Amino acid sequence: MFAELEAFLARLATERAVLVTVGSTRGSVPRESGAWMAVFPTAMGGVIGTIGGGHLEWDALRQAREALARPPQAAPATWEHAVVLGPSLGQCCGGALVLRFEMVDCAHAEALRQRLVSGCVPLALFGGGHVGRALVQALTPLPFDVTWIDSRDEVFPQNVPVHVRTEHSDPVQAAVRDLAAGSRVLVMSFSHAEDLDIVAACLLRLRERADLGFIGLIGSATKWATFRSRLRQRGFSDDELARVTCPIGLPGITGKQPAVIAAAVVAQLLLDAQADPGGG
Repeated sequence: MFAELEAFLARLATERAVLVTVGSTRGSVPRESGAWMAVFPTAMGGVIGTIGGGHLEWDALRQAREALARPPQAAPATWEHAVVLGPSLGQCCGGALVLRFEMVDCAHAEALRQRLVSGCVPLALFGGGHVGRALVQALTPLPFDVTWIDSRDEVFPQNVPVHVRTEHSDPVQAAVRDLAAGSRVLVMSFSHAEDLDIVAACLLRLRERADLGFIGLIGSATKWATFRSRLRQRGFSDDELARVTCPIGLPGITGKQPAVIAAAVVAQLLLDAQADPGGG
């Protein structure tokens, strides 16, 4: 998602485009509200993103390219198109939606960046090790705005995906205080002592502000039993400890390779985001 956004904005620096966004929806539709597609005048390679494919997308491309073929002063700035999906369109979803079309150019770039990123889920990833790196890659095409945190200098790769901000924090748990409200948190530092302090800081923030979502700790059931005992000694109740998920990842996926762990954790995060969009 973020790579597509950066590609869209980079191309917008030299070409105008039509941004097609899915607005209100009803029933079964190919994409959710907020999904977008950027259409440039060039037919070959002139589309970034998707609103669901099929006849719906083909007709939106047609409308966008017809508008782009007109002189700028003759093209509409915005328009909407209501669509009922049925057999006549070759798409039998049975739902309905509204598509919003906007003529955009480089002057709109910053506003578009802010708007198209605003629907992403904030996620704090503590730990720059092998699993952390695999997670960053797995999250690249997905709607998560990632803050990647570690206490060690020079642990992050030189080039990170556009959806990721890296942060050095020592002590590492101090970063919990400034996380965005609604953040999902994944804890997998190089040290069990750091992991314990990060989880404790998350639980304190929940106690004070109740504004974090999923809190996941990498490790075994044995590790969590030890942590649970130590966190009780720090004054946390069983109800508070129940907010922590350990082990992380969808149950039944048992592979230990970093990419397998990352896939299981990302699937778990997507389910959590769907069940609790606000993260509270």
